[in-house]
Amino acid sequence: KDDNSKFWTTYKKVSTEYDDDFLGRANDDMGIILTFAGLFSAVNSTFIVGMQPNPGDTTNALLLYLIQISVNGPNSVPDINTLSSSTGYSSSIVWVQTLAYASLSFSVLAAFGAVLGKQW
Repeated sequence: KDDNSKFWTTYKKVSTEYDDDFLGRANDDMGIILTFAGLFSAVNSTFIVGMQPNPGDTTNALLLYLIQISVNGPNSVPDINTLSSSTGYSSSIVWVQTLAYASLSFSVLAAFGAVLGKQW
């Protein structure tokens, strides 16, 4: 019985060291993943914002119409139907934006998984 007790004492010590080492490495890895996902999300969000259409173009066209109305009188109303609400993106721009939003979603999902892993 003394050998059996010695075995389990040694086993508990070795397994505790292994588990602590494993959990420490996993915690460090989750921290790295969380940092990378956060930085990638920030850069990706910057590119997504940069790909958006400029709302100032429509505002400038409407201001130009208001100036024309004030200069030429209320009877000379310009045709505002030429202002399009759709921007008419090409298919390549749609694909790039789709990939950017998908990569942002996966990056946020990875960050969420890393947070759950660190809290577990």
